[in-house]
Amino acid sequence: MIYVLVLTAVTAVWGWTFVVIKDSIAQYPVAPFLALRFALAVLVLLVVGRRLPERRSLRVGGVIGVAVAAGYALQTYGLQSTAPGTAGLITGLFVVFTPLIDRAFGTRVPRRTALAVAVALIGTALLAGGNPSVGVGLGDLLVLGGAVCFALQVVLLSRHSAGLRPVDLALLQMAVSFVVFSAAGSASFAPPTGEVWFGVVITGVFASALAFPLQAWAQARMSATRAALIMAMEPAWALFFAVILAGQRLDPVQAAGAVLVLAAVVGHEAVPQRAAARRSPA
Repeated sequence: MIYVLVLTAVTAVWGWTFVVIKDSIAQYPVAPFLALRFALAVLVLLVVGRRLPERRSLRVGGVIGVAVAAGYALQTYGLQSTAPGTAGLITGLFVVFTPLIDRAFGTRVPRRTALAVAVALIGTALLAGGNPSVGVGLGDLLVLGGAVCFALQVVLLSRHSAGLRPVDLALLQMAVSFVVFSAAGSASFAPPTGEVWFGVVITGVFASALAFPLQAWAQARMSATRAALIMAMEPAWALFFAVILAGQRLDPVQAAGAVLVLAAVVGHEAVPQRAAARRSPA
């Protein structure tokens, strides 16, 4: 149960960063911002890990790192023309893409999980449908592409992270992203302002250096679809922080959608816990 709580906390941090990133890239180029974010994450992970990654982690972490870099590139460029709460809602659709990708690898999706995914999808649709600012623009499509990449990351982590150090996997994902965005943003680099540095620290330390090892640790103990279901709370968190911090308005339809997403996650986790409790001797 502890890994469920850990993954929930990681998801909440990621939901918060939609507002933080939106504020940062409003005054600083996307690629240099992401390069600074992942450079800081690499430094923190080198200190935490105290040694370079093991050789057997290189291939797995490197491949997953490509999916991560692509996901953040699409999501962050999309945020330039999409509200943070809206981007969070669209990103939440990775919960639908994850079982589809996992199914392509031959994994059977339990009926209980499929039902929970369907409820989470309905909730996400209500979250988006209740927001009049949601439209099918280029920013929305870019964020949607990012959601596909994050779903692939979830599947690859759940399939290949067992037995590997979470810090190693996180470091390699951050390192690949740093290399990609350093190359892409070298021509537009400039000294950041204090507000941009705040965004770099929040996203680099908390949303990357701490969140990614915790995600890898938790996902080594659950299926890809179950992990995606827990992380389906990200759109609800993103909308919550967008309402509190960025002034987006939450109408009754969106509130109902958030409740459905949370109910899907809680219900999916509560059923096996109650069944296990009934089987346990008094």
